[in-house]
Amino acid sequence: METQRDPQLWKMAKARASFKSHLYVYLFVNAALWTLWAFGLIWSRGDTYPWPVWTSFGWGIGLVSHYFSAYTYSEKNMVEREYQKLLNKE
Repeated sequence: METQRDPQLWKMAKARASFKSHLYVYLFVNAALWTLWAFGLIWSRGDTYPWPVWTSFGWGIGLVSHYFSAYTYSEKNMVEREYQKLLNKE
């Protein structure tokens, strides 16, 4: 027997899986960039500017935003909160 999927839960599951994929790519790419910077630091034998900080910071802002959209602010929860506010006003 095949069970029916709840469309809202399926949408949330897809958003969370998408966030996890985004997180793994972020970690892998940033690890590679910081490794390149570290090797450059070793080869130059001097002070070099930590340029990967800008990539990590900028992309990190997007990652945090993606986290909140996937785990915190679901459309169903927002609608339910607004509905409860309207009920409480009456």
